[in-house]
Amino acid sequence: MRKPFFILFGLLCVMGFAQEATGPKMLISDLNVLTHANPSEVHLDSTYIHAKVDSIITKGIIMEAFPGAQILVAKDSKIIFHKAYGFHTYDSIQRVALDDIYDLASVTKITGPLPALMKLVDEGKLDLDKPFSTYWKPWIKVSDKKALTLREILAHQAGLTPYIVFLNTVLKKNGGIKKRFVRRGPKRGYEKQAYDELYIKNNFNRKMYRIINRSKVSEEKKYTYSGLTFLIFPKLIEQLTGQSYENYLERTFYRPLGATTMGFRPKTKGYINQIVPTEEDTLFRHTLTRAWVHDENASLLGGVSGNAGLFATATDLAKLMQMYMQYGNYNGKRYISEATLREFVKVQYPDNENRRGLGFDKPSLDNSALAFSEAYPAPEVSAESFGHSGFTGTFVWADPENQLVYIFLSNRVNPTRDHRNLYKLKIREAVQQVFYQASLPID
Repeated sequence: MRKPFFILFGLLCVMGFAQEATGPKMLISDLNVLTHANPSEVHLDSTYIHAKVDSIITKGIIMEAFPGAQILVAKDSKIIFHKAYGFHTYDSIQRVALDDIYDLASVTKITGPLPALMKLVDEGKLDLDKPFSTYWKPWIKVSDKKALTLREILAHQAGLTPYIVFLNTVLKKNGGIKKRFVRRGPKRGYEKQAYDELYIKNNFNRKMYRIINRSKVSEEKKYTYSGLTFLIFPKLIEQLTGQSYENYLERTFYRPLGATTMGFRPKTKGYINQIVPTEEDTLFRHTLTRAWVHDENASLLGGVSGNAGLFATATDLAKLMQMYMQYGNYNGKRYISEATLREFVKVQYPDNENRRGLGFDKPSLDNSALAFSEAYPAPEVSAESFGHSGFTGTFVWADPENQLVYIFLSNRVNPTRDHRNLYKLKIREAVQQVFYQASLPID
């Protein structure tokens, strides 16, 4: 029923219907910060870029990979492409705008706990090669976890269980909610808000920690992606900094960077920006999830977590990724030491066929030799590049060798997470590749 609109959208998109940033607009007047420029100023073909990206995204919308998307690319510290496509949902009412706020999903891992962990390594409060149980005391008595190092954990080399569905703990067999964990409306002891009318028991996080403590660890140490410790990291960061996780991130990173929309629980912040919705939740919230985190585990922590929960605009995300690409420096301020950042973005266990850095994702090993269909992400990215993807349809990548930051934001889980054409069509990689193939000859 929706196909005729998307055919029309495709035609309108090619005619310039999609919204984009135009003109040489300065974000911050200083060196080493993001400004706006035309692609030609960094020797890229603007006509080629717009034609190719418009075509890829229009196809994605027609194929229902997502109802809308937003792309930002910065080259040589200049935002040379920032464009919004489509609508928030398939009803075609609310168009995607350049200042919309998105649920970042697992991109939170490298934009939430990870900068804090890097800062704590800088300050000598964390050691990558000491047992994690040195800092997370409950693991001292857990035989299969007490010797695991933070390096192994962040590189997904520790053998931890990949994922635990904590929602199963709070739902009855008939689909109802157990009132001892979740209440409708705030009450004493139930003050962590998960959604408009849903409040979580204040100490439910302790139950999550106990379940994680009892989870299995594989005896075989190989690359197995696990997000479990990212549920623990916020509490650890609070213990080591003496501040709340949320406040520490805002005061240490987001506010100084000027990333004013980056944060948790946007419904409580009073932003004038539109917040792009995610999934029609039929299990827990029983409505369209908007302005609250999509990820159920993060939701059961009151929306403030290390595995998911961050929201931001594309521009604010780009500031943080630019800081990473500049190895810890942005606008004359040092956030993280160069040595620490270089260590975190380095492949840790290549001999174990593990491409990961510390928290950061990396290109497939021997990526440049792979065909596009086999590569991750685009084959042209450098081996020094790094980033992360998110379940809701988000993706960020920084390439220091090519001085390129790539931000892709979408809500591919709308209306349901069963929409997987974003992956099948490799849309994020295809768009990324365009900017590596758009070089103009230098006179």
